[in-house]
Amino acid sequence: MTTISAPKTRSPIGRTFSRNPFLLSLILLIIMIVINRALQDNMLEIGPLNGTLRTMMPAIFLAIGQTFVVIAGGVDLSVGSILSMTNAILAVMITQEATADQALVAILVALAAGLGAGALNGFGVTVLRLQPIVTTYATSFIFAGIALRILPEPGGRLPRDLTSFYRNPLQLSESFAIPLSLILITLLVIFWLVLSRTRFKQFLFATGGNADAAYTTGVRVSRVKFTTYLLSALFATLGALALTLGTGTGNPRAGELMTLPSVVAVVLGGTRLAGGQGNIIGSIIGVLILGLIGNIISFGDLDSWVRPLVDALIIIAALAIPGVIGLVRRLNQ
Repeated sequence: MTTISAPKTRSPIGRTFSRNPFLLSLILLIIMIVINRALQDNMLEIGPLNGTLRTMMPAIFLAIGQTFVVIAGGVDLSVGSILSMTNAILAVMITQEATADQALVAILVALAAGLGAGALNGFGVTVLRLQPIVTTYATSFIFAGIALRILPEPGGRLPRDLTSFYRNPLQLSESFAIPLSLILITLLVIFWLVLSRTRFKQFLFATGGNADAAYTTGVRVSRVKFTTYLLSALFATLGALALTLGTGTGNPRAGELMTLPSVVAVVLGGTRLAGGQGNIIGSIIGVLILGLIGNIISFGDLDSWVRPLVDALIIIAALAIPGVIGLVRRLNQ
């Protein structure tokens, strides 16, 4: 007589990590904080904390936009160039003598340019049916060229009042202040939690999980994918705004080295490159991990060659971890 064994069930801890893949990244973040704290005694004081988070905000915005595209099963290799282009627009249009109205117009123009870039990417992927990696790689040169045309070399100077508002902590009382960047991160997390209750998130995950099956159930797959590229460009533009306010100047090559780390941060945060799983909370954690690793290398006074080596190992590990986890699960079945 053949006996049927009961199916194996995951432990509560296993189910928790399966439902929240960014928890592993959170543990790694805590380890990075402990190491940084040992190397930098005043790391958690308001001044250094404000400076650290402020420098990470552009990368956080890029990673969030990238997350939407990756969850839907794509990738956006143009986010760095979009950031460069919109950063150049902001630096040229917001002069040191600019009024509040002129600054607002410049921000609106940058947002329009960013959304236009996202629409171009979305058109190539959803209408022309081109591969996302090919489309966005090609358009990245277009946006980079526009950035150099607008601002051939680094320059520009924003009004001091505008940059000071962003750079300085928000003073809530005589004895308590909070970094503006921390408030922005909190708002971004709230944004995701609210979005998680909408049908768009369901359509997004369905599109990335199995686009054909999603289409047969009535999901407008092309519209969802198109929207993700708009969101990616929107957040790249917000990253450019954060960079411009943080530095007070523009750089047409500012985003050249920011595209690949945005993908790495997304994967570190638990988002699958194959699509169908992930969240922006994990991506934010991924950016913080990468930033703190850079701090460790800097404060640890390590040789300059260590940073590219560590970056390469992180990329390999981030890409390999999902496969290793899948292998372990198959072996335990």
